[in-house]
Amino acid sequence: MGFLYEIFNNPIAKKTLAQVEIPNWISDNLKFKQRPYQIEAFKRYIYLDQEDLEEKPKKPYHLLYNMATGSGKTLIMAGLMLHLYQKGYRNFLFFVNSNNIIRKTKDNFLNPQASKSHLSGHLID
Repeated sequence: MGFLYEIFNNPIAKKTLAQVEIPNWISDNLKFKQRPYQIEAFKRYIYLDQEDLEEKPKKPYHLLYNMATGSGKTLIMAGLMLHLYQKGYRNFLFFVNSNNIIRKTKDNFLNPQASKSHLSGHLID
């Protein structure tokens, strides 16, 4: 398989993707409203996770969101972690290229008072 976006780069897949619903445990637990392209990212992952596709990569999935600074990659990561948490996953590993990024990310996930905290104050199933 090349890239995940290639699976969805046709009219039939786009129609199918439009029918995918984002579970409440993602939308209700994120602090910020999702932008349209973030919603699409969630839908693509959920569809990939639920469906058996010939092009589907083997688990564990190795996904990369190639997005600009400030476009909400961490929010997508938070939503996907909520989705995986709901499925029973409990350990998440981050690879970053600087201590500053990991400090900020840790603060954003663990400190509800952080200015860029991505999770609502309480998690809803």
